[in-house]
Amino acid sequence: MSAPAVEQQADMASEARPLPTASKAVRSDAKAEQAGLASDVKVTRQDRQVIYTGSMTVRVKQVGDAIEQAKQIVTAAGGYLSSEQSSSASKARETATLEFKIPPTGYGAVLGRLGKELGTQISMKQSTQDVTLQVADVDSRLKSAERSLESLRTLLKRADTIGQVLDVEREIAARQADLESLQAQQKELATQVAMATLSLRLLGPVAEAAQPEEESDGFLAGLKGGWNALLSSLVVLLTLLGALLPWLLVMLPLVALLVYLVRRDRARRGRLTAAPPTGPGAPPTGPAGPSTGTAARPTGPGAPPSRPADPDSETA
Repeated sequence: MSAPAVEQQADMASEARPLPTASKAVRSDAKAEQAGLASDVKVTRQDRQVIYTGSMTVRVKQVGDAIEQAKQIVTAAGGYLSSEQSSSASKARETATLEFKIPPTGYGAVLGRLGKELGTQISMKQSTQDVTLQVADVDSRLKSAERSLESLRTLLKRADTIGQVLDVEREIAARQADLESLQAQQKELATQVAMATLSLRLLGPVAEAAQPEEESDGFLAGLKGGWNALLSSLVVLLTLLGALLPWLLVMLPLVALLVYLVRRDRARRGRLTAAPPTGPGAPPTGPAGPSTGTAARPTGPGAPPSRPADPDSETA
C-alpha cells in the first residue's frame, strides 16, 4: 500500500473519531431538555369534595347532662347544634336525639370523644359521598349559564322589533330561572361539604335501643312482610272498633226501641184488619142452623123474604 493511501486512511480515521462524542452530546442535550420540561410540569393536587354523615347511639346515666356535654365537645371543634328532640317520660327511660354540624377536619376527633366521654357507645354508622364530579358539573353549568345570559342581554340591546324584544326577554327569563336553580344546588353542595352531619342518640339507663332492621329479599322476606301487613291491618281494625264502640253502646238501645215500636204498630194494624166490621150496614152474624148445618138467614126490615118450606121435603 502506498504512503499517500495510508495517510488518506489515517485522515479519515481521525475525522471519524469525534462522531461518537458528538452523538453522545446530542443525546445528553436531549435528555437535559426532557428533564427541563419534566421539571417545569407542576402536578396540581385535586381536592376531593366529600360529604360526611354519621349516626351514633350512646347510653348515658343522665340524658340532660350528656346533652350539655355533647354540645360543649362539638362547639369546641367549631361545630354547632342544628336540631334537638327529646322525650322525658321518666329519668331512667329518657331519650334525646341531637343533630350536629361539624367541620370535616375535626369530625373524627369529635366522634371519638363522644363515644368515650358521654357513656357506653352502643352503635355507630358512618358514610361518605364523593360529590367532586357533581360539584364540577354544577360549576361548569353555572358558568355556561352566566355567559349565555350575558349574551342574551347583549342581544336584547340590539333587538329592533317588539317581537324580537319579547322573544329575547322570554329566553332571558328561562335562563335566569336555570341560573338560580344552579346557584341553589351549588350552595347546598357547598354547605354539605363544608360541614359533616352527625346524628347522636342518647339513651337513659333502661331506655330501649331500637335495633336496625336488615334488608333482605326472597320467600322469607315476603312472608315476613305479609305477616307484618296482616298485623298492621288487625291493629287498624281494632283501633276502628274501639273508636266505634262508645257510639254503638249509645245507638243500640235507641235502635232496639225503634224496632219494638215498629213491630208493635204492625201487630196492631194486623189485628184491626182481621176484626169483622160492626154497625147498621154490616151483615149480622148468627149461629148456624140446629140440624141442617145451614147458616141462619138474616132477619129484619132489610132482609129478603123467606121462601115457604116444601111439604114433600118436610114429609121426607
